[in-house]
Amino acid sequence: MKRAELIRHLLESGCVFEKEGKKHTIFYNPESWKSAAIPRHKEINTFTARGICKDLEIEVIRKR
Repeated sequence: MKRAELIRHLLESGCVFEKEGKKHTIFYNPESWKSAAIPRHKEINTFTARGICKDLEIEVIRKR
């Protein structure tokens, strides 16, 4: 899946951008007080994207 798709899903689910790291972007979910790192690859493995959603305690993204 595209990185932009995952970021759009995170933002629609209530997560907010926290900070930019050297190789990752950090998103934070204020409802669950959890944060997760999003790698800066154009394509992100579906398994990785689902793991990020679980870490942030939001609905798991489905392949569109």
